[in-house]
Amino acid sequence: MPTEPHITPAAAAPVSQQPERTPDPCVVVIFGASGDLTKRKLLPALYHLEQANLLPKDFAVVGVARRPLEDSFAADMKEGIIAGGGVEESDPKLAPFVEKIQYHAMNFDDASGYDSLNKLLAKIDKKFGTCGNRLFYLATAPEYFSDIINYLGQHGMATPCEGGGADGKKNWVRTIIEKPFGHDLESAKALNDEVNKVFHEDQIFRIDHYLGKETVQNILVFRFANGIFENVWNRNYIDHVEITAAESIGIEGRGPFYETAGALRDVVQNHVMELLSFVTMEPPVSFEASAVRAEKVKVWRAIQPIHPADTVRGQYGPGTVDGKPVVGYRQEDRVHPRSQTETYAALRLEIENWRWAGVPFYIRAGKRLAKRVTEITIQFKQPPLLLFKGKDGGKAGNVEPNIISMRIQPDEGITLRFGAKVPGQGMNISPVNMDFSYAESFGKSSANGYERLLLDAMLGDGTLFAHRDGVEATWALITPILEAWREKPVKDFPNYAAGTWGPTAADALLEVEGRKWRKL
Repeated sequence: MPTEPHITPAAAAPVSQQPERTPDPCVVVIFGASGDLTKRKLLPALYHLEQANLLPKDFAVVGVARRPLEDSFAADMKEGIIAGGGVEESDPKLAPFVEKIQYHAMNFDDASGYDSLNKLLAKIDKKFGTCGNRLFYLATAPEYFSDIINYLGQHGMATPCEGGGADGKKNWVRTIIEKPFGHDLESAKALNDEVNKVFHEDQIFRIDHYLGKETVQNILVFRFANGIFENVWNRNYIDHVEITAAESIGIEGRGPFYETAGALRDVVQNHVMELLSFVTMEPPVSFEASAVRAEKVKVWRAIQPIHPADTVRGQYGPGTVDGKPVVGYRQEDRVHPRSQTETYAALRLEIENWRWAGVPFYIRAGKRLAKRVTEITIQFKQPPLLLFKGKDGGKAGNVEPNIISMRIQPDEGITLRFGAKVPGQGMNISPVNMDFSYAESFGKSSANGYERLLLDAMLGDGTLFAHRDGVEATWALITPILEAWREKPVKDFPNYAAGTWGPTAADALLEVEGRKWRKL
């Protein structure tokens, strides 16, 4: 095992800071507010912004759902803020914040409900001084996206109202749309067309909560704010790249959703492709949204079509996770007993551009794997002449290659592995780790990642959100794989036991080229 010297960050050094920005007065309207996302993530995130004085003084939240929850919604959200946000009930800001939470019951396909919602928002503008600024958050099932968008347009709610906003500024209306954004290329294009009929592209914020994680944003800082890494971040020095998005949990009662999604749609098309773009994109000319998005799209469009032979799919069977027996996917609630849905996907791909030509990228994502971990591993090429022996005193080829490992979750941080001389009379080499931990350097945070994304949407900053070009570019890569898999059903599902690292075919994907997955 590599030894792990502790590397202490320069805590006393000055911190480079950007000025904090406060949004204009506004109302956040959450469709699907009775769902788990609102209570566990969105309201705690908004309250964290309130604690940090990053919300405007004139602010309100309106939850919209079908159930009659007018009398209990605010109290329920308060419970969610306390339980999920690391907040004490005695926090002096909590009660005034909860007073700004309201609820509106309506069916998403009921035109009269939008009339009454519009009237409620006008009253809130007068009561809380929110100046007609709206952020509509679609946290519903995807089948309701079109109805909600079209009704907002028909009732004039997608267009900023007449009259000035705060301090004479123009009013604004924006919408956040949760994933999945389509289920293949054709449906994504159709949904984009439908949304763009009502909202301009700069009003649309397609959200991927992975991009709210500090460790994901830090990939760009690591690469472009440090002069020592970018010079070797290319095909001349890098042997291959691995991206792993592993979960130890199963589908947690979401059988109907997962049966139509699967690992490729649920994780690879969005989360993993975003991570890939951050690792491989060229330096943007600025950190403006258009510049960053343009570089990401260039990466996705440079990926060569992925041949089905370079893909592996898996489905978990019964096994043991954390010492407890668990059922297989086909035994989960509301899953077809002969389901062909993949709970694991692995891909090999190449990016045909000047920086990355010839470098293989290996991607894997799955449910019920050995542990929960999302990690990016950059493995460097060996020196052209290996002068020293390995750690076992054997031939020089035993010297382990250098790697940079970026841990996105749960133990957020970065590890650099390099060779060092073992004490003694010989010249033996052993791998050692320099390790940076977010928790040790900056302390643990109760933030859930939605804070930054909600704040950016209120500010109109689309840097960490998907543009329609990017959504369609990633679906263009994934859809042919889905079609090939659909045409050729798998006969050996389930093909990996819960609590393992997936099907053996995923190991063969690397072994055929003399490589193997990094042990996590």
